[in-house]
Formats: sequence, C-alpha cells, structure tokens
Amino acid sequence: MNLKKIIYSTALLGLVFLTACTTPTEKSDPSHLIKKLQPIVIQGALPIETDRLAKKLTNPSIETLGGWTFWKGTYQGFPVIISKTRMGMSNSAAATALAIERYKPIAIINQGTSGGHDPNLKVFDVVLGKYTTNINAFKTPVLPEGAGSNSLAWTEAFDVLPEDESDPEPIAIRKFAADQDLLAAAHRVKHLYTKGKVVEGTLGSADVWNNELDRIAFFHKNYGVSAEEMEGASVAQIASQFNVPFLGIRVLSNNITNNGKYDSNTGKAVQDYALDVAIEYMRTKQAE
Repeated sequence: MNLKKIIYSTALLGLVFLTACTTPTEKSDPSHLIKKLQPIVIQGALPIETDRLAKKLTNPSIETLGGWTFWKGTYQGFPVIISKTRMGMSNSAAATALAIERYKPIAIINQGTSGGHDPNLKVFDVVLGKYTTNINAFKTPVLPEGAGSNSLAWTEAFDVLPEDESDPEPIAIRKFAADQDLLAAAHRVKHLYTKGKVVEGTLGSADVWNNELDRIAFFHKNYGVSAEEMEGASVAQIASQFNVPFLGIRVLSNNITNNGKYDSNTGKAVQDYALDVAIEYMRTKQAE
C-alpha cells in the first residue's frame, strides 16, 4: 500500500470513529445519565385530600392493600405514589408501614386539612410541620372517685417512642422533626402558593376533634401547636423507625380561635402545593 492510501485510510477511520462518538441519538437522549429515583409518597386521609392528586398522575394504576388505596404513576417524569390513609392515627400508621415496605419510598409527605390553634393564622394558610407531635398521649393525675375529670390538668405528656424502653413512665413531649431537605424544598416553592401564607410550625395529631377553646389554647401555649389534625404524628413515628424522610404539610380549613369558617376548597389548594414540594424535592435529589 502506498503512502497516499495509508493516509486516506487512517483519515477515514478517524472520521468513522468521531461520527460514532457523536451520534444525534446520544445527543438528544440523555436518559442514560438520569439517576433512577425511588417514588415519593404523598398521603391524604380522605378523598378531598387525595382525589385531585391522583388525577394529576400520568398512567396511574391503583393498588388496594387491605382497606388502603395507593395510586402509582408519574408526574413531570418523577415516580409518585398517592396514598389514601383513611382517618386517624392507626389507619395512617398502617398505611405508612405498608407503603414503606412495599414501595421503598425516597420520602413521605403527609398533607391535608387541619383546624387552627394559632389565632394569627387564617383559613387557607399553610403550616409546614417543622415538628409534628402526638397531642393525645398523657398520664392523667390521680383523682378519687367522684372528683370528675379536667383535661387542662393533664400536663404530663407520655412519650410513645422512648429511647429507654425499660422506663415504665416515659414522661416527655415527643416531637418529630421534619426532614431538612423536604422543608427546604417546601420553602423554595412556597411562592407558588397564592391562597394564603406559608409558615413553619408544630402540627398536633390526635384521634380527637378539639372544640374546647381553653384546651386548644393549652396546646398552643405548651406544645406550640399551630394546627391540629388526626394522622401526622403516627406517620412521622413510623417513618422515623424506618429512617424515611418525612414532612407534614397542613392547610387550615377552619380556625375556631378566630371564627375562621370551614372551606372545603382548602383541600384542593394544599394538594397542589404538596405536589409542588414533592417535585422540587425530587429534582434536588435527581441533581445530587
């Protein structure tokens, strides 16, 4: 082979190699670079707190486990599971344990409506649960028969998840802190929520609907409770034991402390905001 043919063959091979490394398909399809994420779970207790979210999913499928419903799909390309926990602490704890074991979520957001404990908050305001606490676990004082009962004297909170399980009377207020990355994501997108203000606070959970203003004031003063609901603390409790990031997000649907009347549209508003938070969190994790 003469010198000209050698040079020509070498140049041709180089061109073929360069073309193979810069194909249009590879330039336009970066899917091989995208980190696969586990789904995020967004919970709500009732249809008014989940139906709007479920309808926003792309290609959703429904799975029912016992009495709990899960919608699996995607939103803006990210895997999302909507969980209808049903009302109450036991229901939400069970739904959370099922979701963690079955779907291995990257995080859990518990959202929905709530009743206000802070007179400075209005209907449609949203509380980000910097802390979530059980306001239904107490050791009551000893009283003789016929002495009646006074819930305002129930000042000894009972810790249902003590570090020392040998302690027969673990008296302490247990507050579950929000995951800092979830909380930061919620702040980054709070400008998208235009129905009211978004503030940090403590969410109080119990299988009780409190309407006694003195008792509500007691929780606000002694626990720092901004709003009460019926699921969050049990979800936080289960999530903490599985080391799954958790955040509670609650909109005030009414506020008895300042005559804020119930508005069912609050449930729709908080669902939209919770989904914004979830996607912002997933984008952050995608970029890491």
